[in-house]
Amino acid sequence: MTGTAPGTALADRDPAPAVPPPGPAQDGSRTRPRMPPMAAYVLRRVASSVLIVFGVTLVTFLLSSVVPADPATANLGQRALDDPEIVARYHAEQGLDQPLPMRYLTYLGHMVTGDLGTSQQTQRPVLDDLADKLPATVELVIMATLLALVFGVLLGVLSARRRGGRLDRTARTLSLTGVSLPIFWIGMVAAVVFVKNLGILPGSGRLAPALDPPAQITGFYTVDALLDGDLDAFASATAHLVLPASVLALSVVGMVLRFTRGAVLESLSSDFVKAAHAKGLRERGVLWGYAVRSSSGHLITATTLSFGLLLASTVYIEQQFSWNGIGQYAFRSSTNLDLPAVMGVSLLIALVFVVVNLIADLLYAAFDPRIRLS
Repeated sequence: MTGTAPGTALADRDPAPAVPPPGPAQDGSRTRPRMPPMAAYVLRRVASSVLIVFGVTLVTFLLSSVVPADPATANLGQRALDDPEIVARYHAEQGLDQPLPMRYLTYLGHMVTGDLGTSQQTQRPVLDDLADKLPATVELVIMATLLALVFGVLLGVLSARRRGGRLDRTARTLSLTGVSLPIFWIGMVAAVVFVKNLGILPGSGRLAPALDPPAQITGFYTVDALLDGDLDAFASATAHLVLPASVLALSVVGMVLRFTRGAVLESLSSDFVKAAHAKGLRERGVLWGYAVRSSSGHLITATTLSFGLLLASTVYIEQQFSWNGIGQYAFRSSTNLDLPAVMGVSLLIALVFVVVNLIADLLYAAFDPRIRLS
């Protein structure tokens, strides 16, 4: 057998196919660049949020259309019962004589252009009414959310740190009590105690009657009074904000406490916290720097839920404390069967909920990259 020179077998083989350089393919087609995971995640969330808003408009429109009472009777009074022609004219002016699908499509067309109709109780565009009353509600809800987070997180962390102790039992009892009690009852008791009996807090309104509202910059009386340099208006606006914001916060502080307590207890039993203790780190540093920090996702959930619940509860509180915001506007609109205003309030609340949840989703993705890749 004749020997083979080294490398002859390799030389006789077909050469390996050359790897094409990156760039356009041989057939002229281009490889579509892949969207970054975070951008794809944001796009999916925005698309789902738009669908949710349109779904809310459809449900609200259908519910307002099947109300047994006639809006003409609610807005025209006795004249609607005495003269059918007036009722027919009212239906024609409001588009109530059109088929239901046509009315919904007309409403969507106006909504896309920013036209939410005219309020039957104020005779103003609904969008203008919402723009005027939204800052009052947002100021109230933000203050209540901050109070709920401060006290809920603090009590939740202390309760988790002293699990099973007297502070833990007391905090859990108070949280259960705050969640169980109706918010309108809490408001009535707080008004009797702090306004009527003690007289240390004002009872209604956003500002003392003797003071003029500050120049409108943000719509928040406390912020606008500071920007305007009016300390008397700032003190009065803050005093009027304390009681309704505290009542609102009390209704959700128990939920924040339980979320925080459960998350911190889970973190305290994790391996990285045990490793931090083994390194000899101080107890306070481990608690706040490791356990509480790792519970940020649960705190985002608690904040989102709190904001949504507080926004829904403003209907009771604003009516009780004469707070001229979206809640009071929604109450008056529903009692008067002001359908354009009811639809406008429903759309606004849906948008707020969607935006808040979208922000929460983005924060989740920022804290945990696994979410944006799912």
